[in-house]
Amino acid sequence: MNKEDYKPFEEKMKKTINVLKDDLAGLRAGRANSSVLDKIVVDYYGVPTPITQLGSVTIPEARIISIQPWDAKMLKEIEKAIQKSDIGLNPNNDGKIIRLVFPPLTEERRKELTKTVKKYGEDAKVAVRSIRRDAIEHFKAQKKSNAITEDDLKSAEKDIQNITDKRIAEIEKVVEEKEKEILEV
Repeated sequence: MNKEDYKPFEEKMKKTINVLKDDLAGLRAGRANSSVLDKIVVDYYGVPTPITQLGSVTIPEARIISIQPWDAKMLKEIEKAIQKSDIGLNPNNDGKIIRLVFPPLTEERRKELTKTVKKYGEDAKVAVRSIRRDAIEHFKAQKKSNAITEDDLKSAEKDIQNITDKRIAEIEKVVEEKEKEILEV
């Protein structure tokens, strides 16, 4: 079996892990992280635009994000978009800058967030296993059409399983790091 045959499946698994990392980056962990704003869009003269493209987003302190729009008229729109979003932060608008203050997480909230992280991790593992199943079915179809031999099929199944194990270990590491970040006081 040629290693190139596994590439499309391995790429899908890598994309699954990247999606997991993006999802986890959007979780509030008590510290200011500008990635919580990534999914919030504002209607900028009829065009839905991410907040990060409407002004400068800075983190002046560990628990504060400042948003200074380049167009001062957009302050109210940005404030409304943040309030409508599900990030659970209340924006403070002083007329020039919007500040988002991250409250310290309670023990209960930390435990709730770790459950969410584990759920995201489990969803990613299920997706990777689904890709493994698709890959094995692909090689079984090739065997059925006599494109590969029985030995090639066994080899492919073993290689796909090794790739899957490696990706699942990577997912577990990502989840563990995020849990550690959340539980850090």
